[in-house]
Amino acid sequence: MPGRGEADDRAARAADAIVDRHVRRLAYLPGTRLARIAWPSGRVPMVAGSWHYWWQAHVVDLLVDAAIHRSPALADDVDRLLRGIRLRNLGRWTNNYYDDMAWLGLAIERADRHLGRTHDDALATLVTQMLEAWMPARGGGIPWRKPDVFFNAPANGPGAILLARAGEVERASAMADWMDRTLIDDDSHLVIDGVKPLAGGGFERVTAIYTYCQGVVLGTELELLRLTGEPVHTDRLDRLLGAVETRLCDDGVIPGAGGGDGGLFAGILARYLALVATDLPRSPTTDGLRRRAAALVTTSADATWTHRYDTESGPVFGPDWRKPAHRPSVGGGKAQFIGGAVHSSEVPERDLSVQLSAWMVLEAAAAIELGSREHDETDAP
Repeated sequence: MPGRGEADDRAARAADAIVDRHVRRLAYLPGTRLARIAWPSGRVPMVAGSWHYWWQAHVVDLLVDAAIHRSPALADDVDRLLRGIRLRNLGRWTNNYYDDMAWLGLAIERADRHLGRTHDDALATLVTQMLEAWMPARGGGIPWRKPDVFFNAPANGPGAILLARAGEVERASAMADWMDRTLIDDDSHLVIDGVKPLAGGGFERVTAIYTYCQGVVLGTELELLRLTGEPVHTDRLDRLLGAVETRLCDDGVIPGAGGGDGGLFAGILARYLALVATDLPRSPTTDGLRRRAAALVTTSADATWTHRYDTESGPVFGPDWRKPAHRPSVGGGKAQFIGGAVHSSEVPERDLSVQLSAWMVLEAAAAIELGSREHDETDAP
């Protein structure tokens, strides 16, 4: 494509390879798509076996990225994939996991806003799920899943972003305040995983640090700064971005978290760092934040591309962008859903999640290169 920049070209090559290897009709039904969770995949029909709802949501989101950056015709594949997701989910948009539903809601909202699609009923259903999950009697927050009392960043972060974009700014602000009050580590200033209530009152803090938790809190604070202009959100962004730079990244590269669900974590952080770089309202205070966020994305994208494994069907990416990727084979175990989470394949490069994460950082770098904003300057609910 004449005039395409290097970052956009890399994203295009990743998109072509991953879509070609993974995306198929659902059970040969016309007008549908669903993504295989592994490549090579063997001969398991698309209607059988695991399919991992939230992985599919990120396929939708990435097709939206690719349609915005290069290929508007991909909007039709977004519709086909959403149709496949609903059919595979037994005709429903919902499941028992609030983080899953938040991710699908975000993907649908972006598809409708950027590509002129219309999924009003789906979006209203998923937004309602987020609103009704709020638990003021327990001090706020939404749980990870139904019924559960684990309140974590992976549910509250994307839930707050979705509500902010749907016009529920007051609730999104309350969720941001709850996360800042409850989930910020006092020493590192990074976002911890979550909290569990104790029988005698109070909470037990689950202090694991995951990259995607940082990403969704950055995204929440960015949306609220855009919508409210309140300086507290700039302060929180600055604090968290500094912690990501100094406490999390290695020479400016976002670390990996293996395969399975962890395969998506780094890419999610890259997506929201890119939004800081492209959408943070400009001021003398914020210009430096934009540059710092952009540097983490472009350095990570360069590392991802440098360490790819080229095959006859295009590039394959590894779970750790700092290390060379390996070619996956059909042998060995595939990712398995155990205890509410998807565990890695024996060779992580086989997992759709790992490939999506790499595609995500490459699209994030393309967005920065193209100056592609998520929102117009005056865009507000």
